[in-house]
Amino acid sequence: MAHYAIGDLQGCYDQLLALLDKIGFNHGSDTLWLTGDLVNRGPKSLECLQFAMRHESSVRTVLGNHDLHLLAIGYGSGKLKKKDTLAPILQHQDFIKMRDWLRAQPLLLQNDSHVMTHAGVLPQWSFDDAAARAAELEAVLQSDDAETFFAQMYGNLPDTWHDGLQGMERIRMICNVFTRMRVLTLDKRLDLDFKSSYADIPANRCAWFDAPRPLHQGRTIVFGHWSALGLHDEQGVLALDTGALWGGRLTAADLSNHQIHSVAGLPDGDWRTHSN
Repeated sequence: MAHYAIGDLQGCYDQLLALLDKIGFNHGSDTLWLTGDLVNRGPKSLECLQFAMRHESSVRTVLGNHDLHLLAIGYGSGKLKKKDTLAPILQHQDFIKMRDWLRAQPLLLQNDSHVMTHAGVLPQWSFDDAAARAAELEAVLQSDDAETFFAQMYGNLPDTWHDGLQGMERIRMICNVFTRMRVLTLDKRLDLDFKSSYADIPANRCAWFDAPRPLHQGRTIVFGHWSALGLHDEQGVLALDTGALWGGRLTAADLSNHQIHSVAGLPDGDWRTHSN
């Protein structure tokens, strides 16, 4: 009985099947965590979403920013972007069922040794704090207020956490931490514009996991989202988005020993150049 985690799929369904075959994944006994961003930009977003729904007894996922973007569009608030590949889901006869299943998924998964979110955990939060903040956002997504939330989801402010945040500002901040965070200012404000590699982080910024004196310690945080970071396994963090969508690789980690397995991602980083 093995427990694996796999980085962002973003519609790379064929690569997912190849990776599961490579590790000999057994849906009857093994467990799989997905770092979120099941959908968008790749050629088979619908198939990735259907896979997670079909195998929910063995597969768990957290929500990523692209998953939330799909939900926002589905609620009439988000707008399709030029590179979005969400139409097959939005136009599917079972879209409402898919929408409601997706918004019922968590922002955080945890066991005794690992905690998973799409983007990470704010250093100002203990693991108990993070679980409580995730539950706040999950409650909104699963309530009759979901449509109101999606109408106000987009935006980079507030960028500083304090316990006194209330209403939509509090929920948007929680959402941005769990699904969009990469780097922080030295006073621990979110910088949501930085998308480059670890080596390119400027001197007045730091990766969220390098911030001093984090309140969360003792378990490994598994996350995706930051494809320019790539595989990163050290000091209590395990980053698994290795850019399958962009011509990199799709990566799995055995969470019992952090053994890494991977398969080639989409050729040349853009499936559309090879489509018929």
